[in-house]
This record gives sequence, C-alpha cells and structure tokens, in this order.
Amino acid sequence: MIPFDDILAGSGILFAVGTFGVLTRRNFILLLISVEIIMNTAILNFIAFSAYAPGPSILGVTGQAVAVVLVGLAATEVAVGLAIVLALNRVRGSVDVAKAMDLKL
Repeated sequence: MIPFDDILAGSGILFAVGTFGVLTRRNFILLLISVEIIMNTAILNFIAFSAYAPGPSILGVTGQAVAVVLVGLAATEVAVGLAIVLALNRVRGSVDVAKAMDLKL
C-alpha cells in the first residue's frame, strides 16, 4: 500500500498543476481540463482519507461514497462546460476565454 504522505504529496502536485492551468490557459477547453484535474485531486483526497481513517466518517458516509458523488458531479460539469464551449464557438467562432468575457451577443 502506498504511504499516506506520498498520496497527499501527489495530490498536492496535481492540485498545483490544475491551479496553474486555470490561471494561465486562454483556451476554454484547456481550462475545463484543468478544473477536472482539481476535482480529481479532491476525489483522490477523499479516497485516501477514507482508506486510512478508522471506521466511518461524519454521518456514516465514507470517502468512497463522497467520491462517487463527486464523479457524477464532474461528469455533469463536463457536459455543461462542453455545451458552453459549443455555444461559444458557434457565436464567437473561437473558444478563447478573452473573447468570451464580453457577454453581449
């Protein structure tokens, strides 16, 4: 089994990569990928804490149950994000975030 500290260190690195992507990317699709990396980091943390915690956590909900809910939330976020990307590409002709800042049609 991987040590708990190594899992948290890897999770911190993934979070830093995702945050860097959110702050520096101009393409909306790459921005969504960076947000997905951050959400997967949260899922990894829930699984890690659940594996090393003695017994059920608050309200009897384990980390695996929360992780399953977060995976469903991530899938919903991808569907809505891609719908926004398609609409933005149809209206503006580009998926550049700077062009999306002006919301007037």
